Amino acid sequence: MIWNKEMETMPRADIEKLQDERLRKLVAYVYERVPFYRQKLEAAGIHPDTFGGLAELTSLPFTRKNDLRDNYPFGLFAVPLPEVIRIHASSGTTGKPTVVGYTRNDIQTWAEVCARCLALSGAEPGEMFQNAYGYGLFTGGLGMHYGAELMGLTVIPVSGGNTARQIMIMQDFGPHIMACTPSYALTLADKILEEGINPEKLNLKVFILGAEPWTEAMRQELESKLKVHAVNIYGLSEIIGPGVSNECVEAKDGAHIFEDHFIPEVINPDTGEPVPDGEVGELVFTTLTKEAIPLLRYRTGDLASITREPCKCGRTHARMSRIIGRVDDMLIIRGVNVFPSQIEAALVGIPNITPHHRIIVTRENRLDQLEVQVEVTESFFRQVGEEMFMGHPESGVQDLKELEGLLFEALHDALGLNVKVTLLPPGQAPRSEGGKLKRVVDKRQLQ
Repeated sequence: MIWNKEMETMPRADIEKLQDERLRKLVAYVYERVPFYRQKLEAAGIHPDTFGGLAELTSLPFTRKNDLRDNYPFGLFAVPLPEVIRIHASSGTTGKPTVVGYTRNDIQTWAEVCARCLALSGAEPGEMFQNAYGYGLFTGGLGMHYGAELMGLTVIPVSGGNTARQIMIMQDFGPHIMACTPSYALTLADKILEEGINPEKLNLKVFILGAEPWTEAMRQELESKLKVHAVNIYGLSEIIGPGVSNECVEAKDGAHIFEDHFIPEVINPDTGEPVPDGEVGELVFTTLTKEAIPLLRYRTGDLASITREPCKCGRTHARMSRIIGRVDDMLIIRGVNVFPSQIEAALVGIPNITPHHRIIVTRENRLDQLEVQVEVTESFFRQVGEEMFMGHPESGVQDLKELEGLLFEALHDALGLNVKVTLLPPGQAPRSEGGKLKRVVDKRQLQ
């Protein structure tokens, strides 16, 4: 099912024509209404009357997260506050929170793109949707909620956490679609199997997973355990919330970006210059239809690539890869750039371990040390015996050393670094309880 066939299957030339028209209007809109952008555009020598549209996109100034924080709370709003019917904000873990607003038209746009995401994921009107994204200032829950209602789904607004309740609802209400973070989906899968519940007796057919990076191995594990499809959704509050892009269930090969609402770019994060399709760089988005807080060339900090090759599902919009890391969460270990996703990818396919792990960075004698704590499977744990983790008696030590050696070599090959490997018993690696899972502990900042 394609939710908006006219827009989602538009020929490339027509997409770019529409983007050109909307971009010209956007530049005039922010020039007139947002002093911050008027100043930035004038400094760049750009005036709406002479702006050349899509062909001159890269001449427009970048917008960064700090610009939103510097203009906290409402300095980047393009409409008077009485026209803003909704405000959301980031958690504000660093500095001031990022505040975004929505007009009535913005809310309708948000519902539209989230309905497209649900259709891409295989949802059909009349089905039931269990929404385990958080409600509140976080944009995840309400965006998907409105999109599901627009599509005609029955929404269960359960929000995040409370695993026992989530599973009870899955059993008793029979939802067909569920949305949550990928780490929490794996937590649910483990608990369902632990309790002896037969996944095939659940109505669930698809998980829509986002808000944190995840890998193909995590998809395969979830799909194998629960006999469902798992697709990736991408969004960020500054652009609209969830609903910027979504994988199609047919191909699961990149998330379709809704280019009638957002212009995507990929740039070299160091130089700001565009990079070719297929090359990894920093994602940049320009909002074409936002009224309350439109943004020009917003640098997301997310690293990914884009392709404009046709998709077998019939949609024509550009597709983005999974997020492989962030410009600002890249770890530098003894001069080597390391992304958490590289570590996750290196662990794929190694027997006797689960996808659950923790990354710990410390500094000893002025040298950075990288430790990867990896959880072993229940079967391996039983094989070597619980006592192996409590003192390593002679029996079973060889099995442990061989697994540690495999992990060490895989990580060394992937990163070019010597990494300390620590094996954890089942259930000891961090799990999500509905929110984003923090796998990296950088203790250098605490010392």
